[in-house]
Amino acid sequence: MRLLLALLAALTLSACATTGGDPRDPWEGLNRKTYAFNDGLDRAILKPLAQGYQKVTPSFAQEGVNNFFGNLEDINTSLNNILQGKVKEGAGDAARVVVNTVLGIFGLWDVASPMGLDKHDEDFGQTLGWWGVPPGPYFVIPLLGPSTARDAPARAADIGWYLYQPLDDHVYWALWGVDKVRARANLLKAEGILDEAALDKYTFLRDAWLQRRRNQVFDGNPPKEKEEE
Repeated sequence: MRLLLALLAALTLSACATTGGDPRDPWEGLNRKTYAFNDGLDRAILKPLAQGYQKVTPSFAQEGVNNFFGNLEDINTSLNNILQGKVKEGAGDAARVVVNTVLGIFGLWDVASPMGLDKHDEDFGQTLGWWGVPPGPYFVIPLLGPSTARDAPARAADIGWYLYQPLDDHVYWALWGVDKVRARANLLKAEGILDEAALDKYTFLRDAWLQRRRNQVFDGNPPKEKEEE
């Protein structure tokens, strides 16, 4: 955690002198270099691991792994819905965690959705945005990818993972690694669309990420640009 925060601080300080053409992306020069680094690392390590995982892991097992980590995400979602004043949704998310942990065997099966407990997607960055904190400059975090000045520190507030801190370090990092590999495997199909659609992958990903993030903050109903802030 301390290493990540130090890396973010160094990134911010070094980026101050870097300017680009898009006002949302004043650190474009540095961001492109970080994107190239992440992309090279992905092609060399993460993507082959994800492809291997997808090839050797049966689909039902992949679904179980996704459900397990989705159950962790529901803990974080529940808290953030409550912080945003969405008490009903937050209570429903908490109920999902209880039901899936107990009846779904630690979340391997999603038995809550068929019971009418809908899944939501909220994090601390969205909560900050809901309370009016502006996104700030776009920048790419080493190893983690697209973010903004508002969202990057918020990534450290993922409550679900803190529950696993008491575990042995080997178990903790094994779970962390599996989460990253399965998340990358889930993106393999979308990657083909990106390769075909984007002349400049960096710009395409930046614009798509910022638009999606804005929609998430405003629950799919963002105001017009001039009304924001």
